[in-house]
Amino acid sequence: MSAVNDTKYNSAVFLLTGIPGQEDIHLWISFPFCLMYVISIVGNSVILFIIKIDSRLHEPMYIFLSMLAVTDLGISISTMPTILGIYLFKSREISLEACFAQLFFIHLLQFIESSVLLLMAFDRFIAICNPLRYASILTLPRIGNIGLVFVLRGVAVIFPLPFLLKRFQYCQDNVLSHSYCLHQEVMKMACSDITVNSIYGLFITLLTVGLDSLFIFLSYVMILKTVLSIASQAECLRALNTCVSHLCAVLLFYTPEIGLSVLHRFGKGSSPLLQIVLGYISLLVPPLINPIVYSVKCRHLRAGIIRAFVK
Repeated sequence: MSAVNDTKYNSAVFLLTGIPGQEDIHLWISFPFCLMYVISIVGNSVILFIIKIDSRLHEPMYIFLSMLAVTDLGISISTMPTILGIYLFKSREISLEACFAQLFFIHLLQFIESSVLLLMAFDRFIAICNPLRYASILTLPRIGNIGLVFVLRGVAVIFPLPFLLKRFQYCQDNVLSHSYCLHQEVMKMACSDITVNSIYGLFITLLTVGLDSLFIFLSYVMILKTVLSIASQAECLRALNTCVSHLCAVLLFYTPEIGLSVLHRFGKGSSPLLQIVLGYISLLVPPLINPIVYSVKCRHLRAGIIRAFVK
């Protein structure tokens, strides 16, 4: 019996999905995806390059921004092969091993990005609420240690996912509704009880994304309280202006992420197209928009980019 099960497991593949009903124009749809990937990879690479070569940008705020750029690059590289494979080459099949590897990196990088956004909120909180101690609190060794802790947290909570999925036999319809693999979708393909996976997935989401978003909200409550106590309106607006880029990054990340999680768990009658669009927004839009927003809003980063290109 085990030999039969092993054969069943090893020969199983999943079929990824593009945009249903638009198969005839998949090649045309691939062009905007290719453009998005090029802009994402070039934009985040430029930010990393400028921060590395410009010593004036070796400050906590830009160190956190470089962490965000690395995470966004990782997300783009993790999703690019399967998405472009579907639209350019009509390649829908993905093996179980490749699927488990992809979902591991996608979820890990998403949790790390959530942690980086929390660190950036903490950076703004210290800069506005306790500016005199900013340099002494956010030292480079401390930033490195905190970043390492959050990476290890992400690895620790995501590491069991492939093993929890590998123990299943997959005898259900093997067509996934996205162009990439996600834990909450792959587990539904199993013909076994998925209660443990469902509870664990919800637990780690609340432990990471849930806690991070709560602390980001509390940080901005404290920031707003401090800013409103400033007598000068010009100083008040200047302090709030330093948070605009981060707020955009937070909204771009958490809004589609929370919406997609709710749809996967509770939206059984929701439109498949809505899930697909939200999935693309959650994974493709933040890496695309973040470098543009930060390049426009951060004066010193913008000046560094201009100096590099003028040279």
